[in-house]
Amino acid sequence: MKRLLLALIALLFVSGVGYAQGTVSRDKNPIKEQKKEEKGQSISSNPGGKGKSSPKKQNNSYLTPSEMNEKGAEAYYYANYAEAIKWFRKSAAQGNAWAQFILGYIYGNGEGVPRDYTEAAKWCRKAAEQGYASAQNNLGFLYHNGYGVAQDYTKAVKWYRKAADQGDASAQFNLGGMYYSGEGVPQSYSEAVRWYRKAADQGNASAQYSLGDMFCKGDGVVQDYIEAVKWLREAAEQGHAVAELALGWMYQNGYGVAQDYTEAVKWYRKAAEQGDITAQYNMGLMYQYGYGVTKNIVEARRWYEKAAAQGDEDAKEALKTL
Repeated sequence: MKRLLLALIALLFVSGVGYAQGTVSRDKNPIKEQKKEEKGQSISSNPGGKGKSSPKKQNNSYLTPSEMNEKGAEAYYYANYAEAIKWFRKSAAQGNAWAQFILGYIYGNGEGVPRDYTEAAKWCRKAAEQGYASAQNNLGFLYHNGYGVAQDYTKAVKWYRKAADQGDASAQFNLGGMYYSGEGVPQSYSEAVRWYRKAADQGNASAQYSLGDMFCKGDGVVQDYIEAVKWLREAAEQGHAVAELALGWMYQNGYGVAQDYTEAVKWYRKAAEQGDITAQYNMGLMYQYGYGVTKNIVEARRWYEKAAAQGDEDAKEALKTL
């Protein structure tokens, strides 16, 4: 049973949409801030406080919250969501912060129930007020985006900071994003760098990408392409598509690394295969002109078509020239 609880935890704690993503410019610095529809990472990578197993009792009336959580986790694992929610509610009603957090997650993501941000905010708040860092981060995310609550950047910062001060990497990244954009706090690149670095040092890929962005542009730090490449590589090696794209651009142009078209193609391909529109366009260019690959118009067309299908106007124009 304990394995099932751990399996549930592994399924749940996956980072959400990054606070800010970037895009490669075709004629200048590749890393530019691009707001996404959702702001912030909604799920922390550090769940914490999961509860411990206790000896099983025969009568369900006497189960401890931890035992209820295990029953809920088992039901969730087998997609019996109604049963899972029943047990998590029982545990949450006794004040178990982990169960409250999980209920917030379930309602916020529509796991087996209609998505309900108001209900998500209710349960996240209960866990957050007990000091549960992941719930604090998620409550900040809800305030940041106005999901289930009135949008309020100041309150988003408050809850992000509470979680960040406990070492939650997603919250540290999110707080860095607030300082970067000046939402709920005075705009400060140096503070953004400080929080991004904390999260990046814990392996948060979005923070690593963002820190690479800062070094590439010289925002809040002395511009340093070598340091930028270091952090972009850390993120790219975790499969962060925009970091893969940016690292390819650095190799193509010889910023922070020796110019290497073959390496550029390698990283563009990784990003393109994840659906990144600019990487797909860049792959078309590389094949059209034979940079880092054997010139191949058929392959160039294939990649341009992928980018064009996503609405890339440059790709549409490129197709007319083939």
